[in-house]
Amino acid sequence: ALVTAQLTATKLLAVPLPFALPVVGSEVVMPGAALAYALTFFASDCYSELYGKRATQTMVNVAFAMNFVLLALVWSTVLAPALDPEFAAQFAAVLAPGTNVVLGSLLAYLVSQNWDVVVFHRIREYTDGEMLWLRNVASTASSQAVDTVIFVGVAFVLAPSLLGIGQPTPLSVVVSLVVGQYLLKLLIAVLDTPFVYGVVGYLRSRGHGVTYDRSTTVD
Repeated sequence: ALVTAQLTATKLLAVPLPFALPVVGSEVVMPGAALAYALTFFASDCYSELYGKRATQTMVNVAFAMNFVLLALVWSTVLAPALDPEFAAQFAAVLAPGTNVVLGSLLAYLVSQNWDVVVFHRIREYTDGEMLWLRNVASTASSQAVDTVIFVGVAFVLAPSLLGIGQPTPLSVVVSLVVGQYLLKLLIAVLDTPFVYGVVGYLRSRGHGVTYDRSTTVD
């Protein structure tokens, strides 16, 4: 999901709404990667519940490193000699702006996912391992807010301005992107809660995961 998000985020989607919303208007503007990227938070919440804080942070950091692998592979292909120069230009026009996306995602992913893990386990401690729905929604909602602001700001404003790859997105569109993307992520955070219960319950029934001890902190 993370790698797919990096390759699809440069396409901006305009999803029509049945009614107008403040700031957003009658359509939600969001990067094409919004759904794929939201799935990474679903995965990290399931992993956090099953295997604890330390194991989840390791998974997050490994995924973070994969961004560099993606970046290296994409640019090695963009810069390689092409048989068809016209197609090569189109290829670069589509994939090169992905560098902005990867840079924005690198920072946003590292900060927000680690925040998600910390909040998830802090709530878990306060609730003695109960109320999975609360830590799933609260950790994802707060971390998605952090993620959205950092990602959109870097990928669509700072990186294009500083690197000269692509054009900076107008401020009005940036605001719509932030609001629209966050609304979708918040909706997913609420709707995916039954699926988190389902995945965690199924895997625990198969002998996976660690048992939460109320007298200690699972890390």
